[in-house]
Amino acid sequence: VGGGLAVLYFTVAIAFHEYQIFPQTAAFLIMVFITGFSILLSVSYNRVELAVLALVGGFTTPFMLSTGEGNYLVLFTYILILNVGMLVLAYLKGWKIINWIAYGFTVILYGGWLSTRVAGTPNPPYLGALVFGTLFYFIFFLMNIINNLKEKARFAASDISILLSNTFFFYAAGMFLLMQIQKGLYQGLFTIALAAFNFIFAFILFRKQQADRNLIYLLIGLVITFISLTIPVQLEGNYITLFWALEAVLLLWLAQKSGLRLIGFSSVVVTGLMIISLLLDWLAVYFGTFTPVTMPVMLNKGFVTSVVALISLAATYKLLQKQPDSWSFKYIRLDVSFYRQLIGFLLVVLLYFALSLELHYHLSIRISLALNRTIISGTYNLAFLVGLLLGVRHQHQPRILRLITSLGILGVLAYVVWFSPTVLQLLRSHFLSGEAEFIGFFFHYFNLLLVVALIYFIYRNLAVFNPYYAALPNILRWGLGMAVVFIVSSELLFHVLYFNFSGQEVAALPRTNAAATQFGHLIQQTNKVGFPILWGLCAFALMFIGLRRKDKSLRIMALALFTVTLVKLFTYDIRGISEGGKIAAFISLGVLLLVISFMYQNIKRIILADEAAPEKE
Repeated sequence: VGGGLAVLYFTVAIAFHEYQIFPQTAAFLIMVFITGFSILLSVSYNRVELAVLALVGGFTTPFMLSTGEGNYLVLFTYILILNVGMLVLAYLKGWKIINWIAYGFTVILYGGWLSTRVAGTPNPPYLGALVFGTLFYFIFFLMNIINNLKEKARFAASDISILLSNTFFFYAAGMFLLMQIQKGLYQGLFTIALAAFNFIFAFILFRKQQADRNLIYLLIGLVITFISLTIPVQLEGNYITLFWALEAVLLLWLAQKSGLRLIGFSSVVVTGLMIISLLLDWLAVYFGTFTPVTMPVMLNKGFVTSVVALISLAATYKLLQKQPDSWSFKYIRLDVSFYRQLIGFLLVVLLYFALSLELHYHLSIRISLALNRTIISGTYNLAFLVGLLLGVRHQHQPRILRLITSLGILGVLAYVVWFSPTVLQLLRSHFLSGEAEFIGFFFHYFNLLLVVALIYFIYRNLAVFNPYYAALPNILRWGLGMAVVFIVSSELLFHVLYFNFSGQEVAALPRTNAAATQFGHLIQQTNKVGFPILWGLCAFALMFIGLRRKDKSLRIMALALFTVTLVKLFTYDIRGISEGGKIAAFISLGVLLLVISFMYQNIKRIILADEAAPEKE
């Protein structure tokens, strides 16, 4: 039977081409009849071989009877009718090889025509190509699911592959064709339409609960993919980030309500895309060449996008708190507890950079002197660290508390080696160079309050380091004590310069470097007279607190500071100091020594008790 059908095909073709026995229309109708008869025989005899032969003959018929006119309407109408027949055959018999052959021939024919007769040709039929492409997509979508749905069979990897490739080829062709129509105006609508089509099918199948879940997962995945692509295709810039930020939360909420883990994993992917898009937005807004100079404070697309992204992460973190179990899908497993911690970490990091970028952008525009910008940046960084320590003070998570406390220690170190010395440079620039901008000096008072708060919180949290290194809390106490002495010494120097240095007064002196000489003299006098007195007071304060709180380390620290003060006074400060300064320094230190000695004598019992029973640090 198969051989007879093949002979019939070639007989009609030869009669048309070589002998002109039949006109083209008659020959075409005869071959259509032969194809239909072959399909009928394959169904009657239940022989897939006859169906394959009929299908191959059906697809070769247009080429056998072609005259080179290239009428795509006739060609694709015929292919469409042939594929509808294969759709009926797929419903009745479920012969997968028929689906594969029909799909393969159609992709080759349509793709070849699209690349040779549409792309780069004059007056191309873009709309007609899109219509036929859409019809082919619907037919092969149904062809590859209809029999499985009827038989309630599972979908094999080959079925999934055809569905995915069918969607991919149609989307690629549609995007190419729509790009030529009004410069891609309808590409976003096309993308969301594909999402809606797959969603309708997924919703119907999910409600019936009879279809293979692999198909439902595939359709849901396609829906999420096309929804995620819609905004990047249709819009630009920060709109993409805004959309993905909202979609990530929506997908997570839907996953928890529906119980579909695939949607939950999709939320993770979209969250990652949102963060990447946010970083690209930051580059474009804050570092881009075309960023407007007059961008308003906070009410700009960069900061607004950051706020929406942060709200999305906060909502995700809140939803994950209601998700006690981990997610598993196929061979993928997600530890929800770890993911929640990661979201919390990203939330803090992105919050820091969102505020920091906004601040630095406007500082660079509105404040010209770099020293002022550095001090104000220090205010922000110290305030952020204080906020973190306030936020975790009631949490019973030693690891997080240890991390934030370590960051606080770095903040104190940054103040000592960077932000505080910048104030001295600002004073020098203001008084010696006549720099008008002086706002940084007033901001340094905020820095002072914030670093004191940091030291307080760090001191309270020292116990969190005990499990790792028992001596570390005591080392940190000494470090904090040294930082306090440095800070109060710096403030003394700053205010001596601020209240006693007069640029106008020294400018009247005959020497041109009079201002610099006066500036240096004030620093030297503060170092030799002010610091010994101040350090003595600090030693007294440490001793007093150590005695009141029975803290042996503070008392030792006080004695060490007093020793350093005496050594400095007698080896360095005594030279070149005025008589009044010498008298003031010695009298002050003498009084402090007497007071400390008196205090020790009156609390000798406490000290002996300390030696008998070591204090609990």
